[in-house]
Amino acid sequence: MKFAEYILSKSESRTYSWIVFILTVFESIFLFIPPEVFMTPPIIANKKRAIPIAVAASLGSLVGGAIAYMIGAWLWDSLGIWLINTFSNPELIETAIKPMFSKYGILIIILTAVTPIPYKLLAIWLGFIGYPIWIFLAVSAIFRTGRFAIIATLLYFFQERANAIVKKYFWPLTIFAILAAVFGIGLIHFLQ
Repeated sequence: MKFAEYILSKSESRTYSWIVFILTVFESIFLFIPPEVFMTPPIIANKKRAIPIAVAASLGSLVGGAIAYMIGAWLWDSLGIWLINTFSNPELIETAIKPMFSKYGILIIILTAVTPIPYKLLAIWLGFIGYPIWIFLAVSAIFRTGRFAIIATLLYFFQERANAIVKKYFWPLTIFAILAAVFGIGLIHFLQ
């Protein structure tokens, strides 16, 4: 598949770490494409890039999470509520997340950090309610970094196999990643 080979050849560049960083910042604010989609090409193209790519994704996720938190804290009435209304339902926050959060707060942050449940929506809401940012970022740093480290490690050790799989199944994998993001959004709506 020529497109997959093109992506893999471009992802060997050292500047691709910055691309992963920027895309992960965007993912933590408004994109619904899992960061693993950005991380996979450079690591399977050159497994020595596993650590820099995992670091770029982790830092991008924290920066994006902090920005999403600030949107909730400072721009709730404009951008924050628009993002929540676009990608979720504000009533869901009132009826499901708010009562559960008082009991299972850190567990909910962990779940959004390691699953397809949209991390960005929780970050915006936490900013709005004034949840301590240092707790949110500390838990995010541990679990988002752990998630990216596991993916990078698996891709490092199974680079050749992953490379063959991506070249053979590029489009089905891309569609699966998008469906996983849609599943995360659907899960939020289902919890209403």
